[in-house]
Amino acid sequence: MRTIKLVLAAGIALVFASGSAYAIKVQQKAEAKGDPADVWAIAGEAFCTIDSWHPAVAECEETKEGDAVVRTLTLQDGGKIKEKLTGTEELAYTYEIMEGPLPVANYSSKLWVEPGDKPGTSVIYWESEFDAADGTSDEEAEGIVTGILSDGVKGIAKNAEAAQ
Repeated sequence: MRTIKLVLAAGIALVFASGSAYAIKVQQKAEAKGDPADVWAIAGEAFCTIDSWHPAVAECEETKEGDAVVRTLTLQDGGKIKEKLTGTEELAYTYEIMEGPLPVANYSSKLWVEPGDKPGTSVIYWESEFDAADGTSDEEAEGIVTGILSDGVKGIAKNAEAAQ
């Protein structure tokens, strides 16, 4: 009986300690014309190119804070979002929101490009994981982030099409 209680307690502790049991996960994708490297050159070869393809971003300023690369996005409505680059791969990067007006907490995201099914095509993926914050429901926070990611992958695909 003692063993069962210990296993049960350990399982409950693991769920609460993981922090991801209640996180919201959203992914959007779009197909684009162009080889993955060419699409990535538009999407994310530089962390601060987001202002060239996301319709909500008016300006992007990249700075260093210690060893961290940080971008400050000025939105079309004047709001600002500060994000920290947390990792890079050949055709991907990950980042976290440090501060901003979005009703989210513990926000981390990954943007990447993979080869499409047809030669000369790519698939752009943007995935975020977060918790709702500031009294916002999970559904509302998920809807806001889904819209942001959807507009972003569509913007990259549109720019890739124009580059052909």
